[in-house]
Amino acid sequence: MATQTRPAGTLTPWQGFARQYDYWLTVYKRTWRGGVISSFATPLFYVLAMGVLLGGFIDADPDTLEGATSYLAFIVPGLVAAHAMTIAVSESTYPVMGAIKWHKTFFAQLATPLAVRDLVNAFVGFVVFRVATACGVFMLVLAPFGVFETWWGPVVAWLAQVLVGTAFSLLAFGYSARLKSEEGFGVLFRLGVLPLTLFSGAFFPISNLGPVLEWVARLTPLWHGVSLSRMFCLDTVDWPLAAVNLAVLLALCVLGWFWSVRGLDKRLEV
Repeated sequence: MATQTRPAGTLTPWQGFARQYDYWLTVYKRTWRGGVISSFATPLFYVLAMGVLLGGFIDADPDTLEGATSYLAFIVPGLVAAHAMTIAVSESTYPVMGAIKWHKTFFAQLATPLAVRDLVNAFVGFVVFRVATACGVFMLVLAPFGVFETWWGPVVAWLAQVLVGTAFSLLAFGYSARLKSEEGFGVLFRLGVLPLTLFSGAFFPISNLGPVLEWVARLTPLWHGVSLSRMFCLDTVDWPLAAVNLAVLLALCVLGWFWSVRGLDKRLEV
């Protein structure tokens, strides 16, 4: 059993979530200024540089840009989805290890009526809040650029981006809970986050990769998020494909939750 002084689950899941979520929100209120540039300013400048400046030199052929009438319209939905992944992974790596290894917050919290599931639920809930606010501001700022075809599409695309963040937060949490050294995060970012960002359709259609690598890209979690985000932003919805994308991301959320709870429970054993 984990280091608990009471039977696990003495609180309902909602009570445990509310008590623990308040802790992370309090921490964020004291530290939010440090993440403003990385969460909001840097991605916006990146989109302007890639979509507006570089995009001005790229032929906007809807047949080759998945229905987008400009490179800016093509790149925005994918980059916001990739941004959701980056925030989720960043917030679910070092902070998780810190709570286990360095300042041992999770051990202290388990000495209360909280259970392991409450720690995971509240932490991931806070990360989802971070993803939702960052992506929401991102989409609002880009709306005047005329990159969205309908008023409702960006809203659904934003929900898809939040789902991407949820899936990656749970997967990264489970990975972080099992790590003994922070050196493993370098491997995660170099061999996981960076290749996914570059080759999951955010910057160019995956058909440019060739038949074999195109199907490899389709198997990546981020591609499903990019696909959902883009088709709703551009109003080119392929409903059967959207259903597959949604099913994959939801399945990853479920698997990631069990992976995270079990990993943290084993890590906090004495």
